[in-house]
Amino acid sequence: MLSKFRAFSFLQIADPKVPARYFLLQCTASISSLKVVWRKDPRLDQAIENDKKWRLCARVVREVLNEPGQVIALRYLEKRRERLRLPVKIQTFLAQNPGLFDTYMDRIKPKSDLVTFLRPSDRLNRFLEEEKLIYEKNEALIVAKLCKLLMMAKDRVVSAEKLVEVKREFGFPNDFLVTLVSKYPEYFRLYGTPGEGKSFLQLVSWNKEFAKSVIEKRAEEESNLTGIRFTPHFMWKLPPGFFIKKEMREWIRDWLELPYISPYEDVSHLDPASREMEKRMVGVFHELLSLSIYKRVPVPILGKFCEEYRFSKAFPNMFTRHSGLFYMSLKGGIQTAMLREAYKGEELVDRDLLLEIKDKFVLLLDEGWQQRAEQLRVKREMLQKDMQLMAAKNKELNCNEQHFDL
Repeated sequence: MLSKFRAFSFLQIADPKVPARYFLLQCTASISSLKVVWRKDPRLDQAIENDKKWRLCARVVREVLNEPGQVIALRYLEKRRERLRLPVKIQTFLAQNPGLFDTYMDRIKPKSDLVTFLRPSDRLNRFLEEEKLIYEKNEALIVAKLCKLLMMAKDRVVSAEKLVEVKREFGFPNDFLVTLVSKYPEYFRLYGTPGEGKSFLQLVSWNKEFAKSVIEKRAEEESNLTGIRFTPHFMWKLPPGFFIKKEMREWIRDWLELPYISPYEDVSHLDPASREMEKRMVGVFHELLSLSIYKRVPVPILGKFCEEYRFSKAFPNMFTRHSGLFYMSLKGGIQTAMLREAYKGEELVDRDLLLEIKDKFVLLLDEGWQQRAEQLRVKREMLQKDMQLMAAKNKELNCNEQHFDL
């Protein structure tokens, strides 16, 4: 049966209204006409949409914080709008999100005209101090995540530049390569030439406790709670309204019955084209998404690690072939792999401890938005009072004119 299903077209867009770019994901069946149809999951798409506003604010904040002295001329930031994917002018953004920055006048060069500059507000600086404390409090978690990423990789080595690119996906602080590597020499060794794509982070020692996947830990917890031995297994659950053909259901059933292979296990003896290797790769993707902050990672970011984790070029098909485990969101024109079991509807229920940083940032934004709403309310009330006074004066003038005519 394996040969029959290996060359499937695993994604077919069923809705003719779906934009043409989605058809880039479609494969052509070469052996079997059997297909798994991609279906939109509005709730999981909404989970991505819900984060859109604060992520935009975070991009602007990072842009300012990365400047020398953490200050920037407003007109310079305005020129970067396209790169920041900011749909409004900077001044409009500042009005919509008060409390992030303070503005002041200064000269770019001596004797030049005064221009407007931005710097972090006191409120934002307090948040940045809280962020540092949260990172310090969860340092052990961050070290474990970094070790796990190296333990799953080929030769226990990952490009340092690539790790920096994905630091926000996994919750690593900006300076993690400087602070953690030097602080934990028993785990990490950094070598190569920084800044030229030839710098690498290597695992120095293997920690057995880190070599347990989320799947394996869950089986242990179930066994301890019930007293019955549970073997590690995937939680496969299709979303409402999603149907697959009988032949595919049988293939999935047989595949799920295969023994679970840990992403930390040596699989050099396995045939790369075997079902066992596919099960191991699904385990790797499951573990990577589980280690991420939001239990979802854009597919292009995962694609950067094809060499380190031995992904094939067709690895995105894995997320559609195993739709009971993953969802491939196309929100915003970007393919994003999501872990289904981590969400209940549009809410993330499998919460990472480092999400406290995001919660505090959203709270900071909420304070600014409430401040703006209050200012707009007062402004509307004042305008309404002015209009009432004008109406009263006009009425009085009309009465006086009528009395004069009499």
